[in-house]
Amino acid sequence: MAAIPDFSSSDPTTRVVALRSQHGAGLIGVPGEGVRLTWRVTARPGVSQLAYQLAAGSEGGELRPGSVTPGAAQVAVPAGDIPAGERRRFAVRIATENGWTAWSDELIVEAGLDAYEAEVIGIPSEVEGPAAILRREFTVRALPERARLRLSALGLVDAWINGVRASDAHLTPGWTSYGKRVLVDTLDVTALLREGGNTIVLEVGDGWYRGRMGFADRTRIYGDRSGALAQIDTEDGVLVATDASWRGGFGATRAASIYDGSDIDLRLAPDGVHETGFDDGAWTAAEVIEADLSRFEPRSAPPVRTVAELPMRRTERDGSVQFDAGQNVSGWVRLVVRGREGDVVTIRHAEILEPSGDLHTAALRSAKATDSYVLASDGETTLEPRFTFHGFQHAEVTGAEVVSATAIAISSDLPVRSTFRSSSGALDQFHSNVLWSQRDNFVSVPTDCPQRDERLGWTGDALAFAPTASTLMDAESFWRGWLLDLEADQTDEGGVASVVPDIIRRSDMLMGGVTVDNMGRAAWADAATFVPWAVYTAGGSDEVLRQQLRSMRRWVEHLRRRAGDEVLLPTEPFQYGDWLDPDAPGERPWEAKVSSDYVANAFYVKSARILARAEELVGSAESAASYDELADRVAAATWEKWGEEAITTQTGAALALEFALAPEAERARVADLLAASVRAENGRIATGFVGTAIVLDALSNNGHLAEAYLMLLRREAPSWLYQVDRGATTVWERWDAIKPDGSIHSGDMAAGSTEEGGSMLSFNHYAYGAMIDWVYRNVAGLVPAEPGYRVVRLAPRPAKGLTSATATIDTAYGTLGIDWSLTGDTLEASLQVPFGVTVELDLPTTADSVVNASGPLGHGTHRLTVTHAAVV
Repeated sequence: MAAIPDFSSSDPTTRVVALRSQHGAGLIGVPGEGVRLTWRVTARPGVSQLAYQLAAGSEGGELRPGSVTPGAAQVAVPAGDIPAGERRRFAVRIATENGWTAWSDELIVEAGLDAYEAEVIGIPSEVEGPAAILRREFTVRALPERARLRLSALGLVDAWINGVRASDAHLTPGWTSYGKRVLVDTLDVTALLREGGNTIVLEVGDGWYRGRMGFADRTRIYGDRSGALAQIDTEDGVLVATDASWRGGFGATRAASIYDGSDIDLRLAPDGVHETGFDDGAWTAAEVIEADLSRFEPRSAPPVRTVAELPMRRTERDGSVQFDAGQNVSGWVRLVVRGREGDVVTIRHAEILEPSGDLHTAALRSAKATDSYVLASDGETTLEPRFTFHGFQHAEVTGAEVVSATAIAISSDLPVRSTFRSSSGALDQFHSNVLWSQRDNFVSVPTDCPQRDERLGWTGDALAFAPTASTLMDAESFWRGWLLDLEADQTDEGGVASVVPDIIRRSDMLMGGVTVDNMGRAAWADAATFVPWAVYTAGGSDEVLRQQLRSMRRWVEHLRRRAGDEVLLPTEPFQYGDWLDPDAPGERPWEAKVSSDYVANAFYVKSARILARAEELVGSAESAASYDELADRVAAATWEKWGEEAITTQTGAALALEFALAPEAERARVADLLAASVRAENGRIATGFVGTAIVLDALSNNGHLAEAYLMLLRREAPSWLYQVDRGATTVWERWDAIKPDGSIHSGDMAAGSTEEGGSMLSFNHYAYGAMIDWVYRNVAGLVPAEPGYRVVRLAPRPAKGLTSATATIDTAYGTLGIDWSLTGDTLEASLQVPFGVTVELDLPTTADSVVNASGPLGHGTHRLTVTHAAVV
């Protein structure tokens, strides 16, 4: 690259905006290692970035400009490490053809601590019984300039200072692989302190740490005792920290369980507990719980918060009142009731109603999903549960007059990144359903479902959905945290668990009477490679690949060892295969049409290919070549052994095409077979978890867009839009969860942790929503030709059933947007391109088309017209 000119001029019309780090926006006390910055630019058309310059400084110190770096990089620029507990200021400016811009507004990044004076403390308590309350008074002699509360728990914790809740987060600190890492929240509590006497109160629940989790009904998974860690520190030192000088007791929360709900007796709330001078003589001294504090690390991803409050519609029933939120959510109901002291108010939750109008609770299995309250006084009382959440749209209340009911929806508080609407109202609703399923299942970890006695981080669901999840939300920090847990739970041999965090023991899983190995199952364990690559593709930063490269290598080498001297993987006693193929026996969803051995080796090939690409970027060229060669050998052997049989199924053909198993000379034949299958069944979906995520790409990438649209827009069962027509507001686990006659699927499955077997029916599973990423790329036409959308291929594809679409994607560079419509056979589009992004045109033209523009296009707003457009 040519040397950067020594600019003496300035560019006042170009501005650098939105400087940020890779950590969740608004977080303080984040990891200080490897801080990277991104920024956005507003500029007139034709201006480009030639170089950038970072300036950094400590708090109160001078910002010192660094060296000038040539190039247009704006995504994840290294900014160095920040020592524990320190705050660093950053600014950036760029050089354009017109000179240097002004410096951006400053960004302050505050690093968390790496050591604590606090200890984990608790008092003896029952599992999922009364929640412990821990309390300490302390003195503030002079109000500090800045005060930070470091808060964590082996379990769940809420904190109050002088009677004010210290955070708006829920379920703190969240679920991680507690044996390897526990998150610490840092909260600004400066305004909550007062001169003189102060009081800090913690309430502790068992949550995922000690409570009942998993379909085997195990408790104490991570430890026998739950407890909390808290420390308030200022510029002058630690004001108060959890230790054996604290005292503890119990209050209104008599039971708290993630699956079962909470029981609260408001009459038992300790009066004055938040005030100095409270009489805790009847309480007990707190005990220090042994814990390795080196496992406690700063939070990097947003916590769980309230993301919506939905008023609920009321229906009177015999002896009860039912409420409908109009949307399936994760969270709880905030009730305002009018009653008398001692009245017991009970609220039960469900996703759907039975044809009779009763709550459908069979799908909850053993989860009670019930909250109860005992009122402490006459009159109106506002009620909310503690340390629990439910998956529900409907609720039933008994025991008091209900003044109002509000559904409180919670989720890891990730920014929504994209918007979409089209001429198809049903497709728009399904897009909304997918977004809500992501919200409802991104509760600290990416779960399969939010309602029954499961709610686990199934890796297969994550693998299928990661590209769409990363398009719909700014989920990079969320995924990076979960991937750390995935690696933490890998075996010494590199095997990857079916659920992360991994709480499954071998005896927990029975499938058709066979004990299933939780580790290393194809298309589930391959999340080790697929998810990092999806995050990189969506965001453009290679940081996730650097973080996960060792884990990715260990997984592929695990597969190589399993294959041994043979090229192919051996037949396993069990694989999930194309899970929930609609043609599989309802009670045996792993018995798909396509061979599970074929599926396993196909994913072996793709994982090796992904690792090869990662090695090219952040590893070694020699390793990349080696893994490409491995993928070639396994692909050839897989095709030879199973290819002809596999491609008679939709999933088998889709894998052959999208994972490059079929030889080049065979691809057209395979694609024709797949398209013929779709046409023969009028777009009927015949794929499970594995095939559904890729079947539309397999069609559209190989000249069969018409068949892809036939499948996309189908309304009969099984299809995506069938769910919409049945009133779904989230994505179903089974294609036929509600049958055409209105009856509800039994959910029967020949699996479980007991001889009685298990039931599997959820109305809130995001895996089948994985095709929404395809919708953004094909209907809207916004294709990331390079990771992070630095180069975009504009390729809208109008169809007879889709004559307009509007979409936006909030890229690292700014908002990318399109609004196109078809009038007759003329397509008109308005395109918004952010600074730093180049758009290549791949418009739907015919031999007679006239196009009013040619690419590539730079930043700005562009109006495009295509006459005689190609319409599917």
